[in-house]
Amino acid sequence: MNLDIALLLTREGVASGAIYALLALGTVLVFNITRIAFVSYGDLIAYSALTLATIQANRLPGTVWLVMILSGLAIIMEGYDLYRRGRLRRPWRSIVTYAALPLAPVAVAMLLPSYDLPMAAQIILTIALIVPLGPLLYRVVFQPMRSASVLTLLMAAAVVHFPLAGLALLFFGAEGYRTNPYISGSVTIGGIEISGESLVVFGALVMISLSLYLLFERTLWGKGLKATAVNLVGSRIVGIRVASAGTAAFSIAAALAAVSGILIGPSLTVYSDTGFLIGLKGFVGAAIGGIVSYPLATFGALLVALIESFASFYSSALKDVAVFALLIPIVMLRWLFTKTEIEHEEEEV
Repeated sequence: MNLDIALLLTREGVASGAIYALLALGTVLVFNITRIAFVSYGDLIAYSALTLATIQANRLPGTVWLVMILSGLAIIMEGYDLYRRGRLRRPWRSIVTYAALPLAPVAVAMLLPSYDLPMAAQIILTIALIVPLGPLLYRVVFQPMRSASVLTLLMAAAVVHFPLAGLALLFFGAEGYRTNPYISGSVTIGGIEISGESLVVFGALVMISLSLYLLFERTLWGKGLKATAVNLVGSRIVGIRVASAGTAAFSIAAALAAVSGILIGPSLTVYSDTGFLIGLKGFVGAAIGGIVSYPLATFGALLVALIESFASFYSSALKDVAVFALLIPIVMLRWLFTKTEIEHEEEEV
């Protein structure tokens, strides 16, 4: 390997790392608020890319059926919950949250005579269809078990992948899709050619990272969302709506997934089960930061992508092995640090 090849591999790794970093940020966001390690997060990204590709093929995206199914389940569960608590006379918030808002973009998608729209309109419609999946999944799957242990929530999050991937196979078929490029051209920096798509991804990563920092560190609402993961009972006592916090977390995460799917669509052929593997790589990046730190999650995602890029140079079969093998030293190091901290606290006592 010479310097030119190393620079090329670094460029490819950093470009992929920006996507993994967006996934890692979404994973950290969800965990910080709900304690859910959402390992099937990548499926939402696959749905985003598949939805946009289907719209560009001038066909009704199968995502509308998933939204309708989840909306119906959410309304049934919410209605039963309101009936059990004797609040059935005040269903308006639930109707708006789980029926009106999710089904509005579905109605638009079904009523459009043609999807021969400008690229910007196609992207907006895709985001509008993907974002409701987050709060609907939270209401149907995770909200009923929000007091469960972290391990139980992790198992539930892993299981969610299988129905999502199966429905994606039913709605979109077994063939792979690529979306049309959203930008063309490239720039040369230091002798390295960087595509316009990579620059857009970097810009999106910087803007999203800054927005999340300002939200959770500089706003009262963001700090209230973080408090729900620290102490559910205490959050309820001070007036924080725990269910609303989870809905907000999954809504923001779904928006990140929608943007990520749109960004990777032109450069990666997406299949019905592609999202799970991509999501796991983002999860590994988030795990490097303990799934609590946004800067460390970003660094971890870039490290994962660089390792994957250089490993693929020697053997394409090694790239996934090298990435997931990172979990072993991560778990061991965190165990050692935790053990040292516990022993230190015991000595002080």
